[in-house]
Amino acid sequence: MSLDETDTAFQALTMEIRAILGVFALYGKLDDSIEKMNDDPKLAKMERRMIIRLDRPRRMGLLAQMMLTVPSAVTASADSLEAKGHLQRRRDPSDKRAWLLELTDSGKDIRREMEQMAGVMFREASGLNEEEIQIFSVLAGKIYDNVIKTGLPEGLKACD
Repeated sequence: MSLDETDTAFQALTMEIRAILGVFALYGKLDDSIEKMNDDPKLAKMERRMIIRLDRPRRMGLLAQMMLTVPSAVTASADSLEAKGHLQRRRDPSDKRAWLLELTDSGKDIRREMEQMAGVMFREASGLNEEEIQIFSVLAGKIYDNVIKTGLPEGLKACD
């Protein structure tokens, strides 16, 4: 099948299917790029996701919900990141029974590097211009908020 035939077949799909396939393709391309650049320090995928989500101290249950995963996965990644010196736990001042996860200085350095590289990779992989990225960002945020609000399976709903 030629590129023109592939493009025609893609355009014949419904808007929703084209959107889903586009998001899957973008995710696959970015995931592959991130994995290839992840050699020093070697971080697991869940650890990288956690570092990105820790823009400020967060409770583990909320972090699990934000990451669309179970609390035990957050605990395991937190343990590993803590052992590597990239994360620390501290008591939540608003509730002494709860713990907050926060990045150490080395964790913050890794996060800054990841954020910068992600921007470059996103622009290259998506082919979107600045205006399109802004529109996509707003729409993706709306989708994310809706998934968090309504779409999590019972086993992934975490308490704060």
